[in-house]
Amino acid sequence: MKNLRNSVNLIGHIGDTPEYKELSNGSQLAKFAIATDESYKTKDGKKIEATQWHNIVVWGAQAKTVRDYLKKGSQVMIEGRLTTNIWEDKDNKKHYRTEIITNDFLMLDKKQKSA
Repeated sequence: MKNLRNSVNLIGHIGDTPEYKELSNGSQLAKFAIATDESYKTKDGKKIEATQWHNIVVWGAQAKTVRDYLKKGSQVMIEGRLTTNIWEDKDNKKHYRTEIITNDFLMLDKKQKSA
């Protein structure tokens, strides 16, 4: 297989108010987590539901859009790439955090009608 890409597409709901920062170099950053759900039936017919949480990172002008329009519960479609950060704490224990660096996203909530 040639030309494999690191690409992720997810649809989920935002778990909490997105965090927004303007960095000292002028960059904008937004972070939030989305939940995706799946369900399946076991061999004996029992329905199993599972939720996965995904850490999302958004940069630049899109981060401002996140700040201005997205909130806890908003449904979004994310397209991006996976990255994993690895670090050691003061006790030399390794920690891992996998994030999706967003290339693009789409807000899926229906527009609210004005009163």
